[in-house]
Amino acid sequence: MSGIRLHVGGLSRHEGWFVLDANPGDHVDHVGNCNDLSFLADESCSEIYASHVLEHLGYDGEILSTLKGFHRVLQPGGRLRVSVPDMETLCRLFVHPNMKVDGRFQVMRMLFGGRLNEHDVHLSGLDFHFLGNFLTQAGFRDIRRVPEFGEFADDGSGFSFMGVPVSCNIACFK
Repeated sequence: MSGIRLHVGGLSRHEGWFVLDANPGDHVDHVGNCNDLSFLADESCSEIYASHVLEHLGYDGEILSTLKGFHRVLQPGGRLRVSVPDMETLCRLFVHPNMKVDGRFQVMRMLFGGRLNEHDVHLSGLDFHFLGNFLTQAGFRDIRRVPEFGEFADDGSGFSFMGVPVSCNIACFK
């Protein structure tokens, strides 16, 4: 399948991928918000990869409209891979009796954003059920949770905290 391979929120350049990010950089092909893909034609993408991006959007309509935009630009049969901090796992870690204050603080940052720049704020807490429901509403099918993607080493989909994987990774199709 030919078409654009869109990497939303990519942190570095990777051959064969078109990088969309809210922050400019040498590796970024288009600076913008993932909730506005108007620069892309319908069915122009063969694949979309968005790791630790959707939690930066509001759960009160912005996530769903963004996923509908992803669906619009994907070709029939195109693959979407998304990763978000897994709120269920992070909540369990936060209340674990052996978790010390410093550890709870780090978990809190994973839930609400690291605040390293103006965009590094989380507006939504997602898990497999919440995100799966949004994906279904947007028209995606074959929604499956996977352990990690391994596509990009720097994207967070394989991140663990205290030996516990903390990302909810989902692959699905248009």
